[in-house]
Amino acid sequence: MKDEMKWKVHSHKLPDGTEYTHSHESDHKHSHQFTKTVLNRLSRAIGHLESVKRMVEEGRDCSEVLIQLSAVISALNNAGKIILKDHMEHCIVDAVESGDKTAIEELTKAIDSFIK
Repeated sequence: MKDEMKWKVHSHKLPDGTEYTHSHESDHKHSHQFTKTVLNRLSRAIGHLESVKRMVEEGRDCSEVLIQLSAVISALNNAGKIILKDHMEHCIVDAVESGDKTAIEELTKAIDSFIK
């Protein structure tokens, strides 16, 4: 049985004050200002993590491994912060303007998971 498509209806306000309403699938693809920055940071973190994996395979000193692993975790957290900031500045602003409480609840859950 095919899932029903869920549609979100919301409004946008242009700088000139014009307001328009439209709808899209609730699972629409997000494209934000910092997507390329996040992807670049994630690629660097992946490379760094592969390097840490090699360190473990080579039997490198545990202290060195932990320091490098900490750097990878920090890089991932910083990428997450960029995503969060971008999401709040765009999606959440739209959600608040349109009264979409579900988006705010989803953000709360995501933040809880992110800061565990």
